Amino acid sequence: MYRQTFLLFSLFITICSAIKAQDSAPKDYRNFPLTVTLQFQSFSLPFKNMGANFKNMGIGLGSEISHGGDSHDWIQEFSVFWIRNKNMGNGIYLMTQTAWRPYLSDPLFGEIKAGVGYKLAFRPSESFVQKDGEWIPVGKRGKGMLAIPIGVGLGVHNYSEGVYTSPFVNYQAVFLTGFNQDIPVVPETIFQFGTRTHFKGN
Repeated sequence: MYRQTFLLFSLFITICSAIKAQDSAPKDYRNFPLTVTLQFQSFSLPFKNMGANFKNMGIGLGSEISHGGDSHDWIQEFSVFWIRNKNMGNGIYLMTQTAWRPYLSDPLFGEIKAGVGYKLAFRPSESFVQKDGEWIPVGKRGKGMLAIPIGVGLGVHNYSEGVYTSPFVNYQAVFLTGFNQDIPVVPETIFQFGTRTHFKGN
């Protein structure tokens, strides 16, 4: 009886200590910042012909939430962006990625992330399909493809109780599935420059 009481008391003390330690941990993050990005895209293998990325530019918006409450380490990102590609056709992307952001030297952090998304691709010019022996115009309408993004990056996160911004840069390889029957998977790369604005009270 005494042993069971002692064990329960010890467990209670341990739980209370853990809660207190968690409450006293320094806060360094606020959820739901406004993310604004400028990206450059290329249809190429990762780290190949990197200069080609800067020929195709786009813009994007997003937000994110911490998996650890007030912690900056593990983040779930949500983003939508548009990229203009004159030769291959424009694209709209919907993405969600899980990011690990360890501090390299406060406030500088590194980032590794991966996730899943969807790309709605458009053709670069008017297209036609054959139906009943006739060619019918279908416009620039393209197709939707599953996207698998994997990226690395760097950024600065200098937490403040007021409104603060966190600039960052990352490089991503995106693998598109269902491009066509002959090429089931197509790689593309994206350079992304952006900033996250954390508003007071979030």
